Amino acid sequence: MSHPHPELGPPPKLPEGGLRVTPLGGLGEIGRNMTVFEYGGRLLIVDCGVLFPEEEQPGIDLILPDFSSIRSRLDDVEGIVLTHGHEDHIGGVPYLLREKPDIPLIGSKLTLALIEAKLQEHRIRPYTLEVAEGRRERIGPFDCEFVAVNHSIPDALAVAVRTPAGMVVHTGDFKMDQLPLDNRLTDLHAFARLSEEGIDLLLADSTNAEVPGFTPHERDISNVLRQVFAGARKRIIVASFASHVHRIQQILDAAHEYGRRVAFVGRSMVRNMGIARDLGYLKVAPGLVVDVKTLDDLPDSEVVLVCTGSQGEPMAALSRMANRDHQIRIVEGDTVILASSLIPGNENAVYRVINGLTRWGANVVHKGNAKVHVSGHASAGELLYFYNICRPKNLMPVHGEWRHLRANAELGALTGVPHDRIVIAEDGIAVDLVEGKARISGKVQAGYVYVDGLSVGGVGEPALKDRKILGDEGIISVFVVVDSSTGKITGGPHVHARGSGIEDSAFNDVIPRITETLERSAQDGVVEPHQMQQLVRRVLGKWVSDTYRRRPMILPVVVEV
Repeated sequence: MSHPHPELGPPPKLPEGGLRVTPLGGLGEIGRNMTVFEYGGRLLIVDCGVLFPEEEQPGIDLILPDFSSIRSRLDDVEGIVLTHGHEDHIGGVPYLLREKPDIPLIGSKLTLALIEAKLQEHRIRPYTLEVAEGRRERIGPFDCEFVAVNHSIPDALAVAVRTPAGMVVHTGDFKMDQLPLDNRLTDLHAFARLSEEGIDLLLADSTNAEVPGFTPHERDISNVLRQVFAGARKRIIVASFASHVHRIQQILDAAHEYGRRVAFVGRSMVRNMGIARDLGYLKVAPGLVVDVKTLDDLPDSEVVLVCTGSQGEPMAALSRMANRDHQIRIVEGDTVILASSLIPGNENAVYRVINGLTRWGANVVHKGNAKVHVSGHASAGELLYFYNICRPKNLMPVHGEWRHLRANAELGALTGVPHDRIVIAEDGIAVDLVEGKARISGKVQAGYVYVDGLSVGGVGEPALKDRKILGDEGIISVFVVVDSSTGKITGGPHVHARGSGIEDSAFNDVIPRITETLERSAQDGVVEPHQMQQLVRRVLGKWVSDTYRRRPMILPVVVEV
């Protein structure tokens, strides 16, 4: 199995007749999925998603793929193929289209409807091409065929990309649910047909590669939901992803069966469910869904609220309910259902929300104590079955953390893919398909690009490190006034602490040391303010470390008069 090397340089010019595949996100992580195909000087992008921040990235709203490797080549981009409508596959599109708004978007009806609604908020009107399973489209030099796959959102597609260099199949996210709610199966017949033609490189979803057996059916949740609804005395509050149409459908069905009304809470939930309903993907009984403002007129035993916040996001509705910072107040006897998985890295935030809700008397039903979630990704048994159908000549695991990618690679090897034809890559690694063999050829920049409010890319790792220090250790400011000609102290030092746990009066022990150090430096002719600030930082930092075993941010200010 080939794998990346930290000393890889930029890839050389693509050999004539070769196809280059460069993932800019989604490898070594869950999210930020984006892959660039290059043939004959033209580019095709598959997906452009976001990654949600973790605790060590304070203040960050979203994390985008790094577009720097293609920024100078946006005129070469033939289009962006979107495999499905989840945020980790479409959330980055508005930020790429800000740089070139006329790049065509290619996707299924629901996927395009979801991204068009999102782009409307960014005041971008995209060029779109709606496709469906079984359809084949020529997009520049790329001959793309779309294949139905089953996932946790309707209308998901895999894409087979044909070029003279060979055929590459990108699965997108998929599983092989044999009893899907919408009766739309993963089209194994189509994959078998592509296999007969010859799949030169398969890019396969790795998320559940470590999970043995087969992923349970989505409809298996229905009986559990009915039991929860039957036993609920007061309101039922369900938190789910705002695009999980199949899960919301089952909530609506249970609510209808038990005589409850449903209200959607949160802008993205209201928008997405409205789109799904209008397009016929969400079946809603007459009078079942009501405006949240009308719920006060209904008894608690007839109310269901569907909101966002299943991942513990601090500004989402459920987190604010847990913190008593929402118009909907959790009371004793309410039932809260977290109908989703835990995205790696979000565990602590989710359990904080669960504890907060429980504190106010809610009965919290989640994956840990009831079967209220099944995955949207193929487990190991399905992947083995899939590889035996596809018989790829080369395999490249995608969409997953390192453990998922390696587990997926081992599954491919078990089904007969030669070890030297399995490529375990990471974000930014260029993989060239030349003369039927996939090889790593180099590496392009593919770091994190942070969205912080209206700033995109303005916050880097140093700023995040400072934020973490501020959050963990606090800040100590020191103010000193010195004579501009002699460097002698004429005011201060004044020391103040915030968030460090140290009382201002405690600094009386170190102020004489700061004064002595500055006076000595003045005698030595050191009167430049920046140098004096460094001396203050060094003395105060050592004292705080020795005395309190803490490392707060120290902000010295030396003013000349």
